[in-house]
Amino acid sequence: MKNHKKACIICLIIMLSNTLSACVTQTDSLQEAAGNPENQFDSLFAEAELDYEVPVSVPNILVNELGYLPNREKVAVFRGENLPETFQVIDAESGQAVWEGEIENRGYNPETGEHNSYGTFTELNSPGTYYVEARIVGRSYTFTISDGLYDTVFRSACKQYYYNRCGISLHADFAGAYAHNACHTQKVPLREDATVSLDVSGGWHQDESGSKDTASACKVVNSMLLAYELNKDLFTDDMDIPESGNAIPDLLDEINYEIGWLLKMQDIVTGGAYSGVTVYQSAAEAGPLSPYTAFVEPVTLEATAMYCAVMAKFGYLYQDFDTAYATACLQAADRAWRYLENNYKDYLDAEAGSGEMDGLIFMAATEMYRAAGYNAYNRKITQYLNDQAYQDNLNENFIMGGVTYLSTKKRVDRNLCSEIMKVLMDKAETIAGASSESLYLTAGNRNQDNNSELLESMVYLSIVNHIIKNHEYGTVIENHLHYFMGRNPEGISYIDGIGEKSYQAVSSNLGIMNQIGPNSKLVFMISEIKSNENLNNREPE
Repeated sequence: MKNHKKACIICLIIMLSNTLSACVTQTDSLQEAAGNPENQFDSLFAEAELDYEVPVSVPNILVNELGYLPNREKVAVFRGENLPETFQVIDAESGQAVWEGEIENRGYNPETGEHNSYGTFTELNSPGTYYVEARIVGRSYTFTISDGLYDTVFRSACKQYYYNRCGISLHADFAGAYAHNACHTQKVPLREDATVSLDVSGGWHQDESGSKDTASACKVVNSMLLAYELNKDLFTDDMDIPESGNAIPDLLDEINYEIGWLLKMQDIVTGGAYSGVTVYQSAAEAGPLSPYTAFVEPVTLEATAMYCAVMAKFGYLYQDFDTAYATACLQAADRAWRYLENNYKDYLDAEAGSGEMDGLIFMAATEMYRAAGYNAYNRKITQYLNDQAYQDNLNENFIMGGVTYLSTKKRVDRNLCSEIMKVLMDKAETIAGASSESLYLTAGNRNQDNNSELLESMVYLSIVNHIIKNHEYGTVIENHLHYFMGRNPEGISYIDGIGEKSYQAVSSNLGIMNQIGPNSKLVFMISEIKSNENLNNREPE
């Protein structure tokens, strides 16, 4: 049995390698800036007064307010202790019942203080607009059943990054209500030496002030690059941005805009990456007697390791589109690696608990090994994996680095690959298990202030599901999208433009699409759902 399991894992490794190595692969409207181009950008991240009072009108039948794909599981969540035995699905146009099913009692939910039951109508696949209704309980919001249901929201999530571009004017022809003049274009002094100023314009806004964190930016880029690598056919060249039609997928064009900013954030002498740019509202906030309102923050190992990994990954994937530019990015990654080699020992001597940093070095090494193939990188990889300390602190860095190691065309240790696959599979099983035990079918505890943990879990599960195409995992991923689109205790949609009750009814800080980090994970999970949809709709050979 053990030999059989090991053989299956090796087969999965080969499948992933073949798949990946073949790839060179609304919130409030923004006010249009006027006058001085250095005016602060009224971005998607405007600070809002927090008000977590739940809306008065919350239906007791909860559904995905966008809808469901045909031939996929469809479940409504009922709230209440004394419920009727049956429910109906009503055609919204005709008012006629088209489905009747039994309500299944699932029990008391101590986390939300409510009784939950399910109504399943998976067999209803006819395209149309519907709502769920039951005696005593009332009715749900309307929803749609159709093919290609998530196409529009997927496109919108991808285009959010264009709306967030900093340092250039966005024309209304492409940006609509998000149009604005160029912002944050002035040179910024180094915090460590204010006599030196750098051009750090460009990239994406991360908050309303114009401050930008290098490591955070790299995490977003890393997630979107892997989404592209796994499902590159889904990312088209017609997203209606200025670069559309240039024979390069628009997602890569958008990432390239951020890469342009990252290239400016490297110290060309040492190779280290500046950790970010901090922008203050006034000089007084910047520090006593400071004449400046912004600083480029010092180089850090964390920022440099993330920078190294992302520049190597982008350079590797971009070679088919612009070899010279891809090479420049790989050279930047090489300079960053040399900085890590020269400074990592000092860090270990000075810092207690290097587990997180070791994981970053591992991730950077996997990207450098795949892109360049030098044994020095492979030695770092095998050293980290043989130590197995990562299993005590499994995180996104290991997942991203592990997938890259599995997909490289260079020589790899098959035993270590098997161990990586086992860890990935175990993680997937844990997520799926937690979801099945949750009355709202999601992994982890409910936390309406922050869906980032749920989104991160869906990135893990999407990666494994891409390898093995497990029906259960695909359903779990969709259940999380149902949660984000209204099938949650608040009965709100966390995604712009979806549903009758927006997250803004609770707090504007709860949106997923208006934050570049969570939105990148939304892009990831929807791309996997769309990939499954395409697979299910494929004509038999």
